[in-house]
Amino acid sequence: MRGHGFLIANYVPGDSIVHRTPLWLKFVVVAACGAASFLIVDWIISLLVFAVMCGLFLLTGAGPRRLVRAIWLVAPIVLIIGLFQWWQLGGPTAARIVLNVLVCVVAASVLTATTPVQDLLDGVAALAKPFRRFGADPERFALTIAVMLRSIPFIAGAFSDVRDSARARGLERNPRALILPVFITTVAYARQTGDALAARGLGEPDDAAFGN
Repeated sequence: MRGHGFLIANYVPGDSIVHRTPLWLKFVVVAACGAASFLIVDWIISLLVFAVMCGLFLLTGAGPRRLVRAIWLVAPIVLIIGLFQWWQLGGPTAARIVLNVLVCVVAASVLTATTPVQDLLDGVAALAKPFRRFGADPERFALTIAVMLRSIPFIAGAFSDVRDSARARGLERNPRALILPVFITTVAYARQTGDALAARGLGEPDDAAFGN
């Protein structure tokens, strides 16, 4: 399986002010960007926020190429959303919605570009600890995030490989030639991941661990 890009940037070692920012504050910024997508009603404000987030991303040292790549990877989805919203609600609203989506993508990329994966997962587990009283398992929650971060690029890569293979055979317009191989590969990957977790005693109910 070839390596493929993901929707958010990988960690970039560095000593920028964004790298040194506490993890909890980065989480707050990402959450605020997500909340702002529901609160901002002016596309000009969305554009200003987007410019600020792009500036923060460039401060990480990741470079403009990674920023463009992160945006380019979501461009098809954003384009469809924008055209639909323009048709339904008009240009200004469509621009606001598209910009708000891009703000969230860039904010998430700033977080992942300046935070090692293990630190990110430890932070997620720490944030989930207050919910332990309600039966939540912070470590298992962090494990779920880790599996997701690993699985989505794999599935994206599987789709890209199958698409290239179908194109080579002249079957790029055949949905079955695209969907079925990806489905089989994804199911096999999910089973392998589940077996690996079970072999390490992970992903099983707590009661099973005690033989109940």
